[in-house]
Amino acid sequence: MTSPVDSYCVMGNPVEHSRSPWIHARFAELTGERLSYARRLVPLDGFPQALADFAAAGGRGCNVTVPFKLDAARLAAQGSERVRLAGAANTLTFGDDGRIAADNTDGLGLVADIVRNAGVPLAGSDVLLVGAGGAAAGALGPLLHERPRRIVVVNRTAARAQALVHAHADLALLQKTELNALEDHALEADFDVIVNATASSLGGGGIPVPAHVLRAGSLAYDMMYGPAAQGFLDWAARHGAVPRDGLGMLVEQAAEAFALWRGVRPPAAQVLAELRAAMAAGH
Repeated sequence: MTSPVDSYCVMGNPVEHSRSPWIHARFAELTGERLSYARRLVPLDGFPQALADFAAAGGRGCNVTVPFKLDAARLAAQGSERVRLAGAANTLTFGDDGRIAADNTDGLGLVADIVRNAGVPLAGSDVLLVGAGGAAAGALGPLLHERPRRIVVVNRTAARAQALVHAHADLALLQKTELNALEDHALEADFDVIVNATASSLGGGGIPVPAHVLRAGSLAYDMMYGPAAQGFLDWAARHGAVPRDGLGMLVEQAAEAFALWRGVRPPAAQVLAELRAAMAAGH
């Protein structure tokens, strides 16, 4: 007798361009797990209802993308330390008792892609995190766990950067990492790793930091991928940095969610290579 197929999804608005269904289907294929995974477009005011409906229909878990990550953290009955620090969740697990557990795998995916896939160590390095929204909040804790020498958070609205730094001050102290918030015009130093966690390319807003933050050979990482990341990546390459888009982060955060749900770690590097090849071929 075959076991039932467990149901998962990604909820967001917009969500039609999400690569997550393809990634999770491939993970399932390669690990022999039986599951379905679909996109769910959720009305901007309809996230609580969408969660309740999916749970009532037997859903086992879901990924959450913009603009619902803050709501996901608030609606969960319990959240991981990463959720507590970030105030945002991207991975929800529905228990048999109907309770929802929240986690945030975004920062884990970012770190895995930088350290494992790009081969750039974060320990002892100087890191610039650009942005202070949900994406940056999800990244800061896992970045700190790698024990860089220092992290500077810069944001157009300085108060948001300061709030993010304040929330992570104890962890920074524990990891012996210098953690500061600065306004973009106050940036004087250069960095080993620059992570763009803003959607600057999307809004056509140009590059959010001056070029002198780059060292020759710095890793310039944009959390976006595809056309949305291209402006930042081109700028980084012009100034002698090594550009990298967020496609690996997408696959690695999905692998963390899959492992959380299924107890099996999928071959993320293989799936990332396949996805890059498919996108290069225009699929």
